[in-house]
Amino acid sequence: MLKGLSITPPVIGRISIGRVVEKNGKRLPQKDDQFTVTTQIQNRDGWLLHPLNETLRKAATGKLRAIPVRFLFADPDLSLRAEYSCFDRETGRPVCVGNGETCRRVGDTGIEELPCPSPDGCTFGQGGACKPYGRLNVLISDEDELGSFIFRTTSYNSIRTLAARLHYFAAVSGNLLACLPLELKLRGKSTTQSYRSPIYYVDLGVRAGSSLEAAITEARELDARRRAAGFDQTALDAAARAGFANGAFEDSIEDGAAVADEFYPAQSGDDRGHGDGNAHAAAGQTPTASSLKDRLDQRAALLGGKAA
Repeated sequence: MLKGLSITPPVIGRISIGRVVEKNGKRLPQKDDQFTVTTQIQNRDGWLLHPLNETLRKAATGKLRAIPVRFLFADPDLSLRAEYSCFDRETGRPVCVGNGETCRRVGDTGIEELPCPSPDGCTFGQGGACKPYGRLNVLISDEDELGSFIFRTTSYNSIRTLAARLHYFAAVSGNLLACLPLELKLRGKSTTQSYRSPIYYVDLGVRAGSSLEAAITEARELDARRRAAGFDQTALDAAARAGFANGAFEDSIEDGAAVADEFYPAQSGDDRGHGDGNAHAAAGQTPTASSLKDRLDQRAALLGGKAA
């Protein structure tokens, strides 16, 4: 295994509740009130829709506000990873990631481990440059039992709610989180910070038409079948835990560029499509109007020059 490279769950698609639009030469996040399931391919018009997006919409009575899911891991902290994060918008690299106690920050001499006072008390992340940033991996279809869809968010509401639900479901099921039939749910609420307009966040619950008792019964039956087949959930969790620990930062340069474009826009904007709060340039960088495509083209040209 390559040291310094975080080994993350294989991703075959994305889940979002917003998108990036271009206005006056700037790419800004735009809120939405429903889920969208996309592939990992992006063109000028945005992310291409995944075939499951249409399938799920046909099964919904209205807007897509619930997605049936299962989880890869029994440990809630493997399915949802959340830290305070700063990204360099020019390169897409994470430059500082912390948990409120300690952080890993890129410095002149490499990666340093420093105290993390959280965004409100950190001079490095002042002005909204540092935010909570969460990644949730879920299974939607049975076609690829180890291929997950990822939901990224900088919403306190989504991160806090999902973390609580994951730990609660793991506890009440006797550590059978990976076997529970659950669903992601989109909820709305108004706050004084949102000026009474609705903001949307992601919650987790049992599937519509079912109950917690029925879900636990189904989870026990699935766990028994898996054990009989030789499925080793403990070993899978251990492999994932070791993979995450192998690198200093979870997001790669390629993923980081898209994350910075969507969640850390060049200019403060309404980012309530992904939760709450405003988006700002990361790491004290001077905002630029360059698009993700422009930066990728520049990077490709640079790599081409090096190869020559």
